[in-house]
Amino acid sequence: MRLEARGPRPEQSPSRTAADPGADPINPELNELLGRFRFNLEFVRASGPFLYDADGTEYLDLCTNYGALPLGHNPPEVWEALLEAQRRQAPALLRPGFPAEARELARRLIALAPGEMHAVTYAVSGGEAVEAACDAARAATGRPLVVVAQGGFHGGPLGEVAAAGLAEPPAPGEAPAPHARPDGFVEVPYGDAAALERAITPDTVGFLVEPIQGEGGIVVPPDGYLRACRELCTRHRVLFMADEIQTGLGRTGRRFACDHEGVRPDVLILGKALGGGLMPVSAVLASREVLGVFRPGDHGSTFGGNPLACAVARRAIEILERDRLAERAAALGDRFRARLAAMRSPIVREVRGRGLLIGIELEADAGPAKDYCKRLMHEGVLCKDTVERVLRVAPPLIVDERDLDEASATFARVLGGRP
Repeated sequence: MRLEARGPRPEQSPSRTAADPGADPINPELNELLGRFRFNLEFVRASGPFLYDADGTEYLDLCTNYGALPLGHNPPEVWEALLEAQRRQAPALLRPGFPAEARELARRLIALAPGEMHAVTYAVSGGEAVEAACDAARAATGRPLVVVAQGGFHGGPLGEVAAAGLAEPPAPGEAPAPHARPDGFVEVPYGDAAALERAITPDTVGFLVEPIQGEGGIVVPPDGYLRACRELCTRHRVLFMADEIQTGLGRTGRRFACDHEGVRPDVLILGKALGGGLMPVSAVLASREVLGVFRPGDHGSTFGGNPLACAVARRAIEILERDRLAERAAALGDRFRARLAAMRSPIVREVRGRGLLIGIELEADAGPAKDYCKRLMHEGVLCKDTVERVLRVAPPLIVDERDLDEASATFARVLGGRP
């Protein structure tokens, strides 16, 4: 990360209104807001952990599109998987039927996954995969209710898929846990296994949970929580459904975040990193009893399981396993979190996370996290706020230790601590 090479940043051009025919057609209001905060940089090149703007200024990407770039930008070996498909003129889209690439990827995922997985269904986005998982679980059991954790996030295409949303949990006394919602979900506090047990009824199909909450603020549950929830699900004969869209495939220092407690889910949902940073692809893994309920036409995705995406995903998994990137993420994450904690910044309340999924929570009087994201951007480091006072740090798993050391010094300058 060559921070000293940056020159002065040119001023942004004035924002245009939506009525202006020359206005940016992509979400004009958001673009105008980003321009006001000078967040709407145009990146013209990307390589490894770095992005480059039109002036050649280099930025260390610690956001990685919410963790979807495990191998960094433009990973050569993953691109080679696409070029191989082009050379042999493989079909890019194929319906009806499933291409060999989809079958081979399914076999590879089942071999890697914890738990007794026998079948895979594909989608494009994480939200679609969560929807497919919930639909299959309800159809397989004949029960309507899915328990979710407050503060969780499970996708965005439909209200049903955004199961727990990002709304603040109800105030004490207003909606005591379990809090039933009209859309088929029941909310319980995250990290409270007793609340889960109270929420389970004969109508409960399963418990859908992120092993570490991402959008909710990089919240790591208490030790033993996931194991206790797994035992409750087994005892009450409901499904333990792990949403590992953000945490899976090495991000937290293990192949899957459930592995930290030796938990074997009944349903495993993957996305983001599965596409190797080049193709959108998501997957649901489960037993035949769960996914076997789908009949032709019951649940499909035009682009789900397409040959190109599956070829890329297979190559990405090969690299993640070959280069032991989960173990690398564990070591780098421990070092980076320690350096961030050593800042002893008066505005930092807590540094938390596992592997290379890290949250920096600010004190209540520090101001919104997005303001610090802006200052970090102007120092050459890109990260993203999640909830009002938490900075989310999710570098690519191939990032150099030296770049993270330089980034920790930048955080120290921006957050007022000591490097």
